[in-house]
Amino acid sequence: MSAALPLDSQLCFSLYSASMAINRAYKPMLDALGLTYPQYLVLHALWEEDGRTIGAIADRLALESSTVTPLVKRLEASGAVARSRNPKDERQVHVGLTDRGRALREECGCLGEALLARSGMTLADLVALNMQVQALRDAIAG
Repeated sequence: MSAALPLDSQLCFSLYSASMAINRAYKPMLDALGLTYPQYLVLHALWEEDGRTIGAIADRLALESSTVTPLVKRLEASGAVARSRNPKDERQVHVGLTDRGRALREECGCLGEALLARSGMTLADLVALNMQVQALRDAIAG
């Protein structure tokens, strides 16, 4: 039986620590906007397609609905989204962006710019890396 590889030789640790570094880089900007990173992800899912259900947001973010619901409630309390029940199916909760939620999209544009600047990589390099990571995710998720 061979010994475990050092952490820096393990892809899972490299991806994890890179994710943590990105979150730390984003945190001051998100704090200034009154958002957490998970709330930012919920907003992003709605910027892609407004009016999604809690379940659809959860699916998009690979989370459980029970994890998304409190995030949406906090975003609603901050005025970024509004929730409404589907009159045909009371179990379905639709989430829509408010004017504040739509305005946050422009304010969050600085996140990608900050990542690009801090990475020291070109935009093309980051796009290629993102595509590789997505392909790895999709292959593993099967």
